[in-house]
Amino acid sequence: MASRFSGALQLTDLDDFITPSQECIKPVKIEKTKTKTGAKIKIGEDGYFDLSTGQEQKLQKVEITLADCLACSGCITSAESVLVTRQSQEELLKVMSERKYTDTQGVTRDVTLVVISLSVQPTLSLAARYKLDPEEATRKLVGYFKSLGADLVLDMTVAEDLSLLEAQQEFLQRYQNHQHDPSAKQLPMLASSCPGWVCYAEKTHGNFILPYISSTKSPQQIMGSLVKQYLANKRELNPSEVYHVTFMPCYDKKLEASREDFYSEVLSCHDVDCVITAIELEQMLENSGRSLSEIEGTNLDWPWDDSEAPGLKSHIGSGSGGYADHVFLYAAEQLFGETNAQLVYKNLRNPDFREVTLEKDGVEVLRFAIANGFRNIQNLVQKLKRGKSPYHYVEVMACPSGCLNGGAQARPARGESGREVVARLGALYGGLPRARPAASRLAKQLYADWLHGRDSDKARALLHTAYHALERNDIALNIKW
Repeated sequence: MASRFSGALQLTDLDDFITPSQECIKPVKIEKTKTKTGAKIKIGEDGYFDLSTGQEQKLQKVEITLADCLACSGCITSAESVLVTRQSQEELLKVMSERKYTDTQGVTRDVTLVVISLSVQPTLSLAARYKLDPEEATRKLVGYFKSLGADLVLDMTVAEDLSLLEAQQEFLQRYQNHQHDPSAKQLPMLASSCPGWVCYAEKTHGNFILPYISSTKSPQQIMGSLVKQYLANKRELNPSEVYHVTFMPCYDKKLEASREDFYSEVLSCHDVDCVITAIELEQMLENSGRSLSEIEGTNLDWPWDDSEAPGLKSHIGSGSGGYADHVFLYAAEQLFGETNAQLVYKNLRNPDFREVTLEKDGVEVLRFAIANGFRNIQNLVQKLKRGKSPYHYVEVMACPSGCLNGGAQARPARGESGREVVARLGALYGGLPRARPAASRLAKQLYADWLHGRDSDKARALLHTAYHALERNDIALNIKW
């Protein structure tokens, strides 16, 4: 008789916490003679041993390469693996020296301007790795990229602000639509800034889950539009002449940058041409025999027309950008007139699943959650499928502890645990100057001058996207067990 798991199954006793850049391995197929007794395996302190021949034979482990396993959904297509090979550190150095790159259509293009966009999480990762304060680490990263040939090195605060502002407006619209039609898949609105989560949703749950996922682009892709369209236009450049590199905390950002949704046939280019991670930059420094601490620092560039000063900033809430906090406070004020709503999170089954609620006249009117890691994502999806989700909004991140613990962050030092590293990065993040998206003069200027208003067609086209159910029938891995 076939057995079936209970619909109320909850994953509660698992721990999918990963240390930054945790090594990933897979078994190796070993050719051996057939025996009537089958294979005998011994598990030792330093590995696995095959005893089938009467002697201990240590089984080799094989590291999974980026082309083998990139997306958190467990596998990527061969087409995707071809795209991400163009995003290696070797490719970046080649483009810097030759000032040429080949786009996804196979066309070789000349590079007039190389732009690097720094995300906050990998910058903090390297600050901790090299024992630098965040501002000093930022200046040294700017100096390093400039020494390689970069023309502009920018922080991504404005893109993060725009992503948060759009998420706020999108939630408001979804909430109001839900009031008119509770049967439509408007709520809960699920954050879309994590490409590992989005890829998993597209390949595993498809059309069931996708309507719930926010259409707001991630900061990386909004920054891509800013660089390739707004900045290129200001410099009177063809967007395909601009080579845009982002500095990110996880490998899945490479997959996001390679999406055909973010390739413009009109402009003949992607929004982001190359993604480099903290661990890759550390390798680049090691390969050149240099340390970030010895690099001569210089200031971030500021090519915008606004008078705000450049620099990494934090946002209230989680180290993944604070989506739940920002949307919650905005919704509390706009929907219920609560200007001083309290953000008091309650941990549920584990620290990576927590929720915050708002009550009005003794009635709960908003319930938000943060769900980090796949055990919590699985539980969230199961609740949705059973129609039991109590949430209006969920900030979803594939990595436990969120983006500060991204899979491509610098490895912990010897004797230091991954949790200790994440706690230290959290403290560094909290110590950064605080961004205030709603008060950003640059964001207001861009809405007015570039996007022609908050609710314009151009704003929707450049700051939002769509996701698609995918068939996993073109698998890059073909492993026989």
